[in-house]
Amino acid sequence: MKCMYRMIVVMMIVNLMIAPSQGEEAAKSTIQYVTKYINPDIKELEAINHQAQKKRDAETQRIIDEQNVRKDKIILRCDFRNIKKPANPNVFQSAFHYDPIDQFNTGTCWSFSTTSFFESEIYRLTDRKIKLSEMYTAYYEYVEKARHYLQVRGNSFFGEGSEGNAVMLVWDKYGIVPAEAYKGELDTDGRFDHSEMAAEMQKYLDYVKLNNFWNEEELVLSSLKLIMDKYMGRPPERFLYKGVEMTPLQFLEDVVNLNLDDYVSIMSTLSKPFYAYGEYEVEANWWNSKDYYNVPLSQFYQIIKYAIQNGYTIKLNGDVREPGFHREKDAAIIPDFDIPRKNIDQDAREFRFNNGSTSDDHDIHLVGYTRQDNNDWFLIKDSSDETPGKFHGYMFYREDYIKLKMLTYIVHKDSLKTIGENFQ
Repeated sequence: MKCMYRMIVVMMIVNLMIAPSQGEEAAKSTIQYVTKYINPDIKELEAINHQAQKKRDAETQRIIDEQNVRKDKIILRCDFRNIKKPANPNVFQSAFHYDPIDQFNTGTCWSFSTTSFFESEIYRLTDRKIKLSEMYTAYYEYVEKARHYLQVRGNSFFGEGSEGNAVMLVWDKYGIVPAEAYKGELDTDGRFDHSEMAAEMQKYLDYVKLNNFWNEEELVLSSLKLIMDKYMGRPPERFLYKGVEMTPLQFLEDVVNLNLDDYVSIMSTLSKPFYAYGEYEVEANWWNSKDYYNVPLSQFYQIIKYAIQNGYTIKLNGDVREPGFHREKDAAIIPDFDIPRKNIDQDAREFRFNNGSTSDDHDIHLVGYTRQDNNDWFLIKDSSDETPGKFHGYMFYREDYIKLKMLTYIVHKDSLKTIGENFQ
């Protein structure tokens, strides 16, 4: 009986343990979505703060804009009222060139001017008119500039500027395409703008530098290409030209058909030996090219004048931030209040380059010549979007401006006949 009693007690305890508590079925929890409560006072205060911040930001921007307008309101320029200059581009003896094209908001003057120079050379040598793509060259110049940046561990210029002989550097490796094969701009209005693209690429390279990703060259370059593709579009690997499919390198060899070794970069500086090759030491020469042939100023100018008078054109670069450089007047001269013309010599030129008052600003294409009132004047084709004069894309440079402010140029080697045996 005791065993039976104990068994009954155990069973009763077990039943109590496993039996549901009273009312458990009614109390079982479930899930539901409810509207989140937002305190109306907090919401109102956040809206007030947001509007106040917008008002403060707007006021800050208004003040900044006002200061910028005040800064830009006046600039120092030479008074051209007593300067006799050519009346218009038609008075110049000029070589073939296409009409000026605007580079808009990009730092690609080096590509526009040098491409224009080679278009003139194609016509001079073959009588063929071929319009080439400036942005194709710019695209791959960015690639090579980034490659160099990685190879020297970030100790190199990476920006929008470059030098004219970078065109030959790019063409040798990637070829070139006609303008119709690659526009290099995806915006529907067709205006070039590299500001956001350049900033995005620089930000990416800053990240690469911060994390020491120097050995990931192909990955980095592929990523940069994706950024450029977003803004410029990917350049074609093959395209049709007059019904024939070809690659950019085939187009360069079979259609453009220029011997790029026939073109010489010229400089004039006391920092290097004359009649020898050396480096043009500016940041835009990012690959440290030493292919610049150095000549005295007298011959630097003599070559230019001989070239343009004998059917050649010249790709120039130099300083365009001077009081005597007046876009609204379509002209560039050296005013007497800067330096008397009789004092413009090799030393005056060197002094200004050394102290930074002459800087490597802009690339242009010299396409014509005339002589007026005992002055040499040169017709300049300019791609800058800052050219508001009467002859959009054209300016007139007087000889004194060329001598003092133009730093380097590219020309066909046959133009160097004037310096004879000195040229190696």
